[in-house]
Amino acid sequence: MALKNFPIGIQDFTSIRNEGFFYVDKTDLVYKLTHTSKYYFLSRPRRFGKSLLISTLQCYFEGRKELFTGLAMERLETEWKKYPVIRLDMSMVKYADQEKLNRNFHAVLKDYETFYGIESDLSNHAWGTRLAEIIKAAHTQSGKQVVVLVDEYDTPILDTMDHPDILFDVRNQVRDLYSPLKALGGILRFVFLTGISKFSQLSIFSELNNLNVITMNDDYAAICGITKEELLSQMQPEIQALADKQGMTYDEAVAALQRQYDGYHFSENSPDIYNPFSLINSLSERKLANYWFATGTPTVLTKLVSKFKMDPETFNVGLPATLGMFDAPTETATNPIPMLYQSGYLTIRNFDGFEYVLGFPNEEVKVGFCGSLMPYYAFEDVVANDSFVLAFTRAMRGGKLEDALLQMRAFFSSIPYNAERQDENHYKTLFFLIFKLCTPYLVRTEECSAAGRADAVVETADAVYVFEFKLDANGTAEDALRQIDDKGYLVPYTVTKAADGTPKKLFKIGVAFDAEKRTLGEWKIA
Repeated sequence: MALKNFPIGIQDFTSIRNEGFFYVDKTDLVYKLTHTSKYYFLSRPRRFGKSLLISTLQCYFEGRKELFTGLAMERLETEWKKYPVIRLDMSMVKYADQEKLNRNFHAVLKDYETFYGIESDLSNHAWGTRLAEIIKAAHTQSGKQVVVLVDEYDTPILDTMDHPDILFDVRNQVRDLYSPLKALGGILRFVFLTGISKFSQLSIFSELNNLNVITMNDDYAAICGITKEELLSQMQPEIQALADKQGMTYDEAVAALQRQYDGYHFSENSPDIYNPFSLINSLSERKLANYWFATGTPTVLTKLVSKFKMDPETFNVGLPATLGMFDAPTETATNPIPMLYQSGYLTIRNFDGFEYVLGFPNEEVKVGFCGSLMPYYAFEDVVANDSFVLAFTRAMRGGKLEDALLQMRAFFSSIPYNAERQDENHYKTLFFLIFKLCTPYLVRTEECSAAGRADAVVETADAVYVFEFKLDANGTAEDALRQIDDKGYLVPYTVTKAADGTPKKLFKIGVAFDAEKRTLGEWKIA
């Protein structure tokens, strides 16, 4: 059977349909969206298909019936009315300085002004007035209501998030652009805005206070992304091809894809959502790699986590939260959690009707985010950090515990001293980051057991290593070993077997950390 041609990097609905690329049919949700309300806002992480959704809406409202052949929309829509569509791609509106911002705003509007015969030039910075004139001209010349689609509405604001003095002015310009959308409601058929972050209506949509925010709506939880059901029902040949190339069974490949790219939940009753960008890249290349994370992490996020001394282990275990702690306007947040959630680095793991639990959605995000934090806790030079992780992992895989611990001692000793940040929490976080970064190279790293949580459990092909660290006054290496026994950290692994069926070797490692020398002190292995 021929494998599917996935639209890698293609967010244009017309190209996907005309050129034979695979498309996960979301048009039933598009139909529901366009026949339920008029004003919408949807927040989703980057590369989750927001632009493709905007493109699909554009083609639908332009009445391009031929593109929807064989899709749910073909049986749902019977009228196929055509409307003038104003599509604003705000991802083009980058901020470098005010002059460039003005040019970018101008470029977004100018093509429509030319199309509708409106005279304007770069010196006119009344963005809202210019958009209003475009909408009125489109309505007058077509005699029909107008559709306005805004993609990545928040790009210029996110570019200035860590510059408060500039952010205020940029935010006002963005607010001015969207100001006519409510006033012109009588001639508008549909308004849809997408973005990554959630900003308060007061700061951005001061006039547009009637937005239907569907970001956490159960009905639209799967409108972007690929569900587990869609993966298993539509991509079986591609999963098998991945399994064949990686020397896995089909079920092992399914489990690997789930572990690596699944885990997103965008509402209280959301289905499992896979990161679409990573998933289709993985199935296309038949590899398990960090595709989404490799496209870049905003440095403002990792800076904020470091600044607020937030323990990333909390995100791994699960962070209890109220709705207001994460579904909150970004600009009023006093910690990184809203931005981490809205950007896709945290997701809803559980909701019991009262309390949410937030955490990393999958291994790709977990490992990638830990890697991006390393420069703030160890070396700014990424190569130095990665070289240590490789050396440490190589020693662990070879069962050379002494070598691994010597590597760690040397690594800690060489980290430049920073009295302000190198407290107990600093080292605790660094231990966590190191073991999480080993995950791609070892079978797994895990911490939880029924009796408690060890600092690190590393499992290789033929052995299990349980680590417990003691920081200075908290105890000795002997105390650490005793805690492993007292808490029964090794018990869950006593029945673990290697591939040949033999029991895996079990090791417990107690390590004392010498804060004065800022490195590992004594250790004991049993």
